This record gives sequence, C-alpha cells and structure tokens, in this order.
Amino acid sequence: MEMTQQERLEKLLSAYSHHYDIARDVTVEGGSFPATAFFFLRDENYLVSKKHVLSAVENHEYVYFYLTEHLTAEDLQKQIELSMSAGMGHIKPNREHMSSFVTLVVLADTIDPEAKALIKKTRFRKYFRLALHGWMEYHIAAMEISTHSFLSNPAGKEARKLLEGNFPAGKE
Repeated sequence: MEMTQQERLEKLLSAYSHHYDIARDVTVEGGSFPATAFFFLRDENYLVSKKHVLSAVENHEYVYFYLTEHLTAEDLQKQIELSMSAGMGHIKPNREHMSSFVTLVVLADTIDPEAKALIKKTRFRKYFRLALHGWMEYHIAAMEISTHSFLSNPAGKEARKLLEGNFPAGKE
C-alpha cells in the first residue's frame, strides 16, 4: 500500500529524531512548515580542567520540511526564501561558531521541470567576518513521489541520501 505524504513525513522525522530536536507545525515570519529539525554540536578542548577552555567550535543545522501535491518553481522559490530567512535568523556568528546549514526537504507528488532545474542550480554560501566567525551553506533535497526520484542541489547531497535511504524503491 502506498504511503501518504504525512506517513512519509513521520518516517523521515523518526530518522531525524535520533540527533535532532523536532518541532511540529512551526510558524515563521511569512509562512509555516509542517515540521522542523534542529541540530547543535559543540566541541571543546581543555587545558588541565574544564574551567580552562582552549578552544570550542559549534555546528548547527536547521532543517525545514515542506509537503505539497504539486511543486512549481514559484512555490519552491517562496519556500527557499522562507526557509533561508528563518534559518538565517537562528544563526549567531561568533568566534566559536564554525558552520551552520539551512536545509529545505521537500516531499511532493509531482515536481515541475522548472522547479527541478531550480533545485539543482540553487547555491548559497555566506562567510561571517572572513570566515573567522564561521560560515553557512544552504541545502535542498526533494523527493518526487510519483516517479520515486530524488533531487538535490550540490550542497544537499547528504540530505538527498537520507531521503533515498528512508524511501528505497519498491520497499514502501
């Protein structure tokens, strides 16, 4: 039996829940998402004791999920801008910030060819204070359910692999 979009989202959130903080029905300025998944990792090096921190680095990822019957280039552009704006609002560059990733994961029954082209060509990377305060990169991964195909921008390959791993062909 074919899975619904909501069942697919639940399966995906279950995969993310091991390392990410999940929130549902998230409203952001300008729109909303059915779910988000946030990740935070801090690594510290000490000198003698934990009181004397030699160095620390922080890594973040902000994942936004979008479900739709049919994805057009206009809808995708709106979701890119919305997720980018929401994700950038969470990034707080400082000397310990190393990297942040803002990711949009799309589950769509069908995707327009223009939207597919937009997914593949979307690239955004920003350096904070010449990378002394870290950097951020934008990722997109999408699944077209009707053809069981997966797409991503060059930076979103890991998110695409996670989609492929959770929805292998013929195993649903």
